[in-house]
Order: sequence, then structure tokens, then C-alpha cells
Amino acid sequence: MLLPEKSMIEKFKIKVKELKYDLSALYLAYKRKDVPIVAKIIIIIAVVYVLSPIDFIPDFIPILGYLDDLLILPLFVFIAIKLIPKQVMNDCRKQAKDLWKDRKPKKWYYAIPIILIWLLIIFVVVKMILLKIMIS
Repeated sequence: MLLPEKSMIEKFKIKVKELKYDLSALYLAYKRKDVPIVAKIIIIIAVVYVLSPIDFIPDFIPILGYLDDLLILPLFVFIAIKLIPKQVMNDCRKQAKDLWKDRKPKKWYYAIPIILIWLLIIFVVVKMILLKIMIS
């Protein structure tokens, strides 16, 4: 008896979950000394790209705007993983599973610097807008 093939949505959900763990594993790999500098640079580029409000193709362009996000981030992750020694990546993946206890990040406070950076950006933009309004 043949097993039914998984639907595309189920496959996509599995890939997204793998990507979440791989991103966590890359974060852990970045902190290690036995990871090549080129891999660390790719990891930094991937993180900056994800957190940046600027995309290669703006999100307001239908379909293409989100397509670059769906292709570029996994590409950076793939390249970084290929540059990291397999044993190191396997160790980091095992550690990454522990970071996501109960479907929430165990060390959620790592998000604080990112939130502060975004708040600073919003503050500067609002201040510039208000300054421009006052000058006009």
C-alpha cells in the first residue's frame, strides 16, 4: 500500500520549522570560534537582511515583494550551513532544539537589543518628520 504524499502546505510547514531551528543553530554557530569567518559574515548578512526594512524588491510589489524574502533568506542560511563544518553544525542544531522549549525561545531576552534598535529608528524618523513639519 502506498502512503499518501504530503501536501505542499505540510511540506512548507516542515521547511519553515527547519528554517527556524537552522537560524537558531546559526546564531549558536556564530558565537563559536571553530566556525570560519566567511560563514560568520554570511550569518551577519542574513540577520541584517531579515531585520532590515529595506528589501531588494519592496514588499508592496505583489508576489515578487515576498518572493525575494522566501528565496534570499533560505539561500543565505544554505550557504552559511555549507561553510560550517558538519560536526559543528550538528552540535549547534542539537543546542538549538533546546532553545525553543515549549515553542517559545528559552532566551527571549536576546530580542531586547533588536527591539531597542527598532525603537531608536522609529524615534529618529518621528523626530525628523516633526522637525520637518515645524520648519514648514
